[in-house]
Amino acid sequence: MKILLATKNKGKVKELAELIAQSGISSPGLQSGKVKTSLSILSLNDFPELPEIEENGQTFAENALIKARIAFAQTKLMTLADDSGLEVDVLNGAPGIYSARYAGEPKDDERNIQKLLADLQDVPEEARTARFRCSLAIITPDGQEHLIEGTVEGRILKEKKGQCGFGYDPVFYLPELGKTMAELEMEEKNAKSHRARAFRQAIPFLEKVLTRQNNEEAL
Repeated sequence: MKILLATKNKGKVKELAELIAQSGISSPGLQSGKVKTSLSILSLNDFPELPEIEENGQTFAENALIKARIAFAQTKLMTLADDSGLEVDVLNGAPGIYSARYAGEPKDDERNIQKLLADLQDVPEEARTARFRCSLAIITPDGQEHLIEGTVEGRILKEKKGQCGFGYDPVFYLPELGKTMAELEMEEKNAKSHRARAFRQAIPFLEKVLTRQNNEEAL
């Protein structure tokens, strides 16, 4: 069975593919034998002919559904789309849904980080609280929609630390770990990130879908 990750962001594709692999739902015989199928994971990079998706929603959830619905309509594949971003409390939730283009077009992680640090230049450490939020939309082969959300709390540092991850990871500090997201190995990040928390909530739903699909194919 094929599942489409409705993104061209290679960092997201890698992270979501790792989460799927770690969950066991993509491997025959795992998850206590409940799912007896395997997944072929695709992304929008595998469909260069598809038009660019305009994310014009007002929330992460709306944008995730927009991406999932358009990708599903074009491919008819089971689709998983997420819209994620950073919410900084002292900035009234900004950059929010504009996280990827906070510093304008073209999208650039480094310019976004530098703008964020400039906006928080005079803000003391205790007031630099923030969270990553992920809205995850799933559309099944029969068109059923499922929406989930995950968050992780932290604060924004005054300088970058770490070489891993993408986006705002180098300045997003997790107090309970004493590290930024960019200092975490993939396995550790997949235990803590907002995207991982959303995906873990989706596993029971995905298991049901894959089991049903497998049963139908066996008839």
